[in-house]
Amino acid sequence: MLTQDNGAPGAGAAQPPVRVLAAVIRRGARYLLCQRPRQKRHGGLWEFPGGKLEPGETLPHAARRELAEELALEVMAAGDVVFRVPDPDSAFVIEFVPVEVHGEPRALEHEALAWVTLHEAATLALAPSDRAFVEWQLAAGG
Repeated sequence: MLTQDNGAPGAGAAQPPVRVLAAVIRRGARYLLCQRPRQKRHGGLWEFPGGKLEPGETLPHAARRELAEELALEVMAAGDVVFRVPDPDSAFVIEFVPVEVHGEPRALEHEALAWVTLHEAATLALAPSDRAFVEWQLAAGG
């Protein structure tokens, strides 16, 4: 697993970091990305689906809850964290986890959905942490 430090002074210093799941869902060479609602932080930017973990919640449980709420997907399996990065200018720490799902995603909370390759993802307006993950994957030969 790779952990990246964005170097933001005092990021999360006043309070413990808020863990956020980013579900890495693949179909062949394509990844599921979602466009964030315009009224939310990073509105209109593309991201891997997921959300904040509730107190005491595990990553697999958060994946089941978030992907059912946001995309009407059933989680079959959730792996270990493969990439972790602080979100700039916030207390959030984004944890990227491979997730296997059943069903067809529906945009219940997002503006739009897209199945894209990593190279296609790199051309989209990505949220900062999601861009860091895509660039890391591309550099690793993904």
